[in-house]
Amino acid sequence: MHVHVVSVAMTSSLTTERWNPRLWAVLAVLSVVVFLDALDVSMVGVALPSIQEDLGLSTASLQWVVSAYVLGYGGLLLLGGRTADLLGRRRVLLAALTVFAFASLLGGLVDDGTLLIAARLIKGVSAAFTAPAALSILTTTFREGPARNRALSIFTASGASGYSLGLVLSGFLTEVGWRWTFLMPAPIAILALIAAYRVIPRQPRPADANRRYDLIGAATITASMLLLVFTVVEAPNAGWTSPRTLAGLAGTAALLTAFFVTELTVRQPLIRLSILRSAPRARANLALVVLFGSYLSFQFVATQYYQSMLGWSALETALSFLPGGLLVALLATRMARLADRFGTAPILAVGSVALLSGYLVFLGGIDEDPSLTRTVLPGMLLLGVAWLTFPALNIQAVAGVPDEEQGLASGLLNTSSQVGGAVVLAIVTAVLTSTGGPGSLDGIRAGIAVSAGFAVAGLLVTASGLRRRATAPAPAEQEEYAEAA
Repeated sequence: MHVHVVSVAMTSSLTTERWNPRLWAVLAVLSVVVFLDALDVSMVGVALPSIQEDLGLSTASLQWVVSAYVLGYGGLLLLGGRTADLLGRRRVLLAALTVFAFASLLGGLVDDGTLLIAARLIKGVSAAFTAPAALSILTTTFREGPARNRALSIFTASGASGYSLGLVLSGFLTEVGWRWTFLMPAPIAILALIAAYRVIPRQPRPADANRRYDLIGAATITASMLLLVFTVVEAPNAGWTSPRTLAGLAGTAALLTAFFVTELTVRQPLIRLSILRSAPRARANLALVVLFGSYLSFQFVATQYYQSMLGWSALETALSFLPGGLLVALLATRMARLADRFGTAPILAVGSVALLSGYLVFLGGIDEDPSLTRTVLPGMLLLGVAWLTFPALNIQAVAGVPDEEQGLASGLLNTSSQVGGAVVLAIVTAVLTSTGGPGSLDGIRAGIAVSAGFAVAGLLVTASGLRRRATAPAPAEQEEYAEAA
């Protein structure tokens, strides 16, 4: 009876477009979850030199402090999203938050590099379940249209704020001790867990909870994602044409083939493949591959440039990325109105232009003494404008998807970002190493040029969406979603 009352209250509030306190509380908890995920991703990078010195890690081992998280996160996102659909989103979110808090404590207390890497892997796995569960709870709680667009804007702005704050906090906390960059997320996760347990309503048992699980599909898609991320992360060290890399790519292709064959033949597939046929959804996922992959790579190269060549401190480096993050944190909540008025396609196209322009500004101004006012600040603000499209990407990626598959659509979107980040970063790292390394201006320029090249590809993808946009964008886009469904 309690669940029914909450459900009726939520439905009524959505019908009138007025949010009651319960809805605001649910949105606040979910925003804290995405804030926590983004905070944890950005807080580790600046602490890596201190971790290496304290634990005596080799450069190869140090890489896995970052890569282990990406491996667990990117490899299990699709499974995490579908698990939330089948077992219950609230249940999966609470369990994954518990594991996340435990792994945070473990990472901050260990004195062994192997245990630290294991803790990062566990955190990545837990995030692979929290991220799609949180996003799918939001998209099934708020009705598609202005209400959901507004909620997604607040949700994504929270993620941007977490990422920006994490960069700055990492500079301060590393000065005190690198362990605090691991320990700080733990109490936030515990508070989020308690709040989620109290404010997110218990959900009815999913209608398909008793269905037979597609174990072969789950095994092949998870193994293929894990193998792909592992292969591209190791490729710069092993060599892109080495037998190990080629074998990894071939194994990934074989596993993906087995997955698609399985999904087409089993009676109860893990993933309804027609969800991948929507052109707007495909464009949103491809655009996120470019946005996250190119920016993560740019951030890696720029950090090397600032610290290795210019001698900036960790805090100065973190502050250089802050203007773009603040821009997103302040303006992302306003993007819902633009999406309601103009549709998502024009927003994504403008963001792609800003992304490419930001990289070009840095390419034109990088030297041994870059101008803060002509290069660093305008470049970061342009990249911040590009990240303002993140709410539109989320809106377009989940629009038209039935409630019982929102976890799958959310997992697909997050997989695009993580796999895109791993692949593009591996390519940029290889180019950076082969053209002089992080201590060379030629290497720095080459690395940023690769990010700019991916931005060109993203611009072509988003521009193709403008051709399908009619004068009233939302109905035109919804018709395309309906055709795919």
